[in-house]
Amino acid sequence: MALLRSLSAQRTAISLVYGRNSSKSSSSVAVAACRSFHQRDRRRSTVITTGEGSASEFANGVNGVRYLHSGERPMQASTLVQPDLVAGETVKRSVKQQSSQEKSPSPAGSPQRDPLDVTFNDPIAAFKSKTTGELMRAYLVYMICSSEKLVEHNMTLMKWSKNILGQRLFTALMKATFYGHFVAGEDQIKIIPTLERLRSFGVKPILDYSVEEDITQEEAEKREVESSVSSAGDRKEEGSMPQYHVDKSFADRRYKVSSARTYFYLNEATCERNMEIFIKCLEAVSDDDHKAPRAVATGATFGTGITAIKLTALGRPQLLLQLSEVIMRTRKYMEDMVGGQGNVLTHHKTIKDLEKYYASLGDNKDVKEFLNNVTSDKEGILHLFPWSGIVDEDSQLSDTFRVPDSQTGQMRRLISQIPPKEEEMFRNMIRRLNTIVKAAADLDVRIMVDAEQTYFQPAISRITLEMMRKYNKEKAIVFNTYQCYLRETFREVNTDLEQAKRQNFYFGAKLVRGAYMDQERDRAKSLGYPDPVNPTFEATTDMYHKTLAECLRRIKLMKDCDDDARKIGIMVASHNEDTVRFAIQQMKEIGISPEDKVICFGQLLGMCDYITFPLGQAGYSAYKYIPYGPVEEVLPYLSRRAQENKGVLKKIKKEKRLLLSEIRRRLLRGQWFYKPKGNYVPI
Repeated sequence: MALLRSLSAQRTAISLVYGRNSSKSSSSVAVAACRSFHQRDRRRSTVITTGEGSASEFANGVNGVRYLHSGERPMQASTLVQPDLVAGETVKRSVKQQSSQEKSPSPAGSPQRDPLDVTFNDPIAAFKSKTTGELMRAYLVYMICSSEKLVEHNMTLMKWSKNILGQRLFTALMKATFYGHFVAGEDQIKIIPTLERLRSFGVKPILDYSVEEDITQEEAEKREVESSVSSAGDRKEEGSMPQYHVDKSFADRRYKVSSARTYFYLNEATCERNMEIFIKCLEAVSDDDHKAPRAVATGATFGTGITAIKLTALGRPQLLLQLSEVIMRTRKYMEDMVGGQGNVLTHHKTIKDLEKYYASLGDNKDVKEFLNNVTSDKEGILHLFPWSGIVDEDSQLSDTFRVPDSQTGQMRRLISQIPPKEEEMFRNMIRRLNTIVKAAADLDVRIMVDAEQTYFQPAISRITLEMMRKYNKEKAIVFNTYQCYLRETFREVNTDLEQAKRQNFYFGAKLVRGAYMDQERDRAKSLGYPDPVNPTFEATTDMYHKTLAECLRRIKLMKDCDDDARKIGIMVASHNEDTVRFAIQQMKEIGISPEDKVICFGQLLGMCDYITFPLGQAGYSAYKYIPYGPVEEVLPYLSRRAQENKGVLKKIKKEKRLLLSEIRRRLLRGQWFYKPKGNYVPI
C-alpha cells in the first residue's frame, strides 16, 4: 500500500515532467539544436522527443533548446510534440504508440530495432526486459541506497541479518533484494537465464566472478607489504621514485575505493586458481561454435562476450611496482638525454640519433649490444628494451633493464636485482596471462584488462599492449582500460594508438572515468609526488570526450583511406548520459554506424538500465557488466555497489522516477504478471 500511495503521489509530478516547456517546441528549433548538439555547452539543451512522440527532459538540463534524435531514422517535424497538446494527452499518445510497437512482431528472421530516445527518459524501453516484480525490487533497492545511514553500515547490517536469520533465510532475503538486483546468479549454469534474457533485448555480457575475500584492514596491510617488497629488501637506489614503493599507510588498497574490486596476493596457488576462474568466465560467455568441452553443456549463445580481468589477481604486486618504476625511469633517462617528455616513441629518435649521443664513449661493446636490442622501425625507436622477449616468458628482468651511463659508458640497472625465485614468479604471471588470452582467442571472446592504481598502471599497460601486439593480429581480442580522471590519459592513449599503427595490430580500449581518485590524491600528497588526478569533474569529462574524439577521428581516417576501421575498437564504459550522448552524436557526425562494430557501450548490471537497454534495442553494441558467485561470498561486492549508488544520488533519483512511471503504467493496464519477451539480436 505504501508503494501504491507513493505512485499516486508521484502522478502529478510525472505529468509535469513530461509536459514541461512543451509550449516552446517547434520543428525549426529542433533542427537548429540538432545541428549545434556537438558544441561544448551541452548542458543548456533540455527537452527532446522520440519518434514515438513523447517529450522529456535532460537529466541535468535547464530550460533551453530542444533537439531530436530518433535512432537511424530521418528527422521529421511530425515527430515533435505538438504545442497545443496538454501533458496528459501527450503521455497517453506516447504510451499507446509504444504499446502498439511492443505488440507488433518483427518480420520473420529480422531482428527488432527501436528508435533511440537520447534523453534516456523512456521507461518502456528501459524496463521492457524486466518483470513487474523485478521493477518493484529495483525500486526498493534504490530506496535503501538513498539512505546514507543504511548504506554506511550496510556490511554490518548484512552480517547481523545473517546471524539472526540463519544462512537459509538470509540467502532468500538477499536474493529478494540486493543480490537479486546486482548479481546474475551463483554459478555458470544459474546465470544462463539472465544472459539469455539480456541477449533477447540486444545486450551482451561482460562476465566477472565477483567473489571477494572479506579480510580485515590489518590482514590486508600485512599481505600487501609482504608481497610488495622483494626478499632482497626494498632498496631505494639513486633515481628511485617514491610512488613505486609500498607505503604501509596505503597498503590496504580498498581505502576510499567503492567501485573496484581488490585482490591481495596470498601465494602462487591462489593466482593459479584466479587464472582458472577467468578461463571459466571466458567459457561461460563464449559462443556455441567456439566453446571448449567444459562449457558446451551450457548451450547458450550471447553474442561477442567479454571477460574482465585484473593483473594483480595473477601475480605478486612487487613485480608490477618494480616494472612500473623501470618504465618511468626509462622515460626520465630518455628525457635527460634528448629533451622533451613522454613515452620513448614520442621523441621520434632513431638508433643513429642514439649512436651520436653515445659517440663520446668510443667503441663500447656494451653500448653496441644495448643498441642491438632497441626496438625500432623506419619511423624511429619504439622501445629501449625488447618487450617482446619479456612477454614471451624467456627474459630475465634484472639483465634486461640496463642502460649505458652517458658519461662513463658503464651499464647501470634501472631495476633492483631480482632474486631467481621472484624472476620465476614474474614468468608465472606472464604465463598465466598468456594462457588466459590464448583461451580467449580460441573461444573468440574478448579480454578487458582492468586499470588499477597509478603505481601499477605503467606495467599493466605495457604488458597489455604487448599482449595486443601478440594476439590482436586479425581482430581486437585484448582491450586495455584507460582512466580519464588522470592528467596523462590523452597522451597515453595517443602513444598506444601510435604503437598499434606502427606495429600493425588491432587496438582495443575501454574508457572509464576511474575508480581510485580519492586514494590517488591522498597518496600523492602524503608521499610528496605530483597529484596525477585532474583537478575537477569537468576536467575529467573534457579528458574523456577529448580522448574518445581522438579515437573516433582515427577510425574515420581509416574508413576514408579504405583501411580496416576495426583496427581500433572502443568501449564507452560510462554511466554518464552526457558522455553517451556525446559518443552517439560523434558517431553520427563522422559517419560511424553501429554496424561498423568499432564502438560499444557498457554499464553495470542493476545500474542505468535506462541507458543500456535502449541502446541495445536501437541496434548499438551494448554490454552489461555481469557479476556472479555464491551469495555469502559476494557480500563485499554488494557492499561496494551500495556505496557507489549512494554517491550518485542524481542517477538514483532518475532511475527511481522511471521505475515508478513504468510500475504505475503496468498496474493501471493490468500488467501485473508481465513476462518479458524480446526479439532483439545484439549487434
